[in-house]
Amino acid sequence: MNTIKPLSKNLSTENDPRWAVVVARDHAADGAFYYSVSSTGVYCRPSCPSRRAKPENVTFYTTCLEAELAGFRACKRCKPNQASLLEEHAATVTLACRIIEDAETAPSLENLASRVGVSTYHFHRMFKQVTGLTPREYAAAHREKKIRDQLDHGDAGNSITAAIFDAGYNANSRFYENANAVLGMTPSNYRAGGTNTSIHFAIGECSLGAILVAQSERGICAILMGDDPDALARDLQDRFPRANLIGGDHQFEQVVAKVIGFVDAPKLGLTLPLDVRGTAFQQRVWNALREIPAGSTLSYTEVAQRIGSPKAVRAVASACAANAIAVAIPCHRVVRNDGGLSGYRWGVKRKRALLDMEKNATENTDISAALAL
Repeated sequence: MNTIKPLSKNLSTENDPRWAVVVARDHAADGAFYYSVSSTGVYCRPSCPSRRAKPENVTFYTTCLEAELAGFRACKRCKPNQASLLEEHAATVTLACRIIEDAETAPSLENLASRVGVSTYHFHRMFKQVTGLTPREYAAAHREKKIRDQLDHGDAGNSITAAIFDAGYNANSRFYENANAVLGMTPSNYRAGGTNTSIHFAIGECSLGAILVAQSERGICAILMGDDPDALARDLQDRFPRANLIGGDHQFEQVVAKVIGFVDAPKLGLTLPLDVRGTAFQQRVWNALREIPAGSTLSYTEVAQRIGSPKAVRAVASACAANAIAVAIPCHRVVRNDGGLSGYRWGVKRKRALLDMEKNATENTDISAALAL
């Protein structure tokens, strides 16, 4: 009679996804789990630089306490029962962020590094790894957020000039030079909820359902998709409650037709200007997405690496979710590390359909080129 032999401990460990993390010495996994080594009697964090243990000697644990109750002691090299280097960096950067946010004017790089007790070069590198932004970009993004909050919630009797200085700008001219990029309109119109701002829009049908296209004076400011046209219109109204929303005339319907044609045949490209509004980090992510060719995909991790912020994977995912210009800023081309489709603002089914259309278009182009040879 044949019997089925159980998997050896070696194979069991190697088939565990945590083993690949240990092999890669991935600092991002520190704190998520720990592993012990029976031949040495110690337990380690995933990123431990010590010589790699044999799989048959490894056991995984969720906490340090579990490993210690099993009779193992903390490794003296990676010190798993103490704060990890990543956690220390995060704490240092958090302190620097609070200093930036509490300062009336943005502190210099040298001043920040000195106050957190780190060299200027090391601090700049650490800050960008943790936040995805340089200290200067973070200070600018915080200042822009502050001016928006001041205009949104400040006393209507207070002048816009006061709001500008309260947000940390040391001169009106410095703010007004970039006001359109920060707010998308003049400060007075922004405070009035978009009053005097004209936005043309129209709702049509494409192969993926209802589609709303909206355009400001600067360019396409929204491409929204869904099943309910009325919901799309309400979404636009919520963005600019007092803007002058103008229903599509014949000329603008031609713009919508171009967008629909681009959705259904992405290889055609879209030459219309975009009105892109977001934080400094979001815009870096969105620019990277626009460089992904139709028919190709990248993982969130790969996008983070491309923008020079390999640890900011979650922030990249958040930036994708915040994108309001579907297809033209192709967040549908970003997938999980295993190639699976994760959440999509307009539904995973639409994400899959877009990728399938792009793949088919690319394959047909390749076939046509081959036949022409």
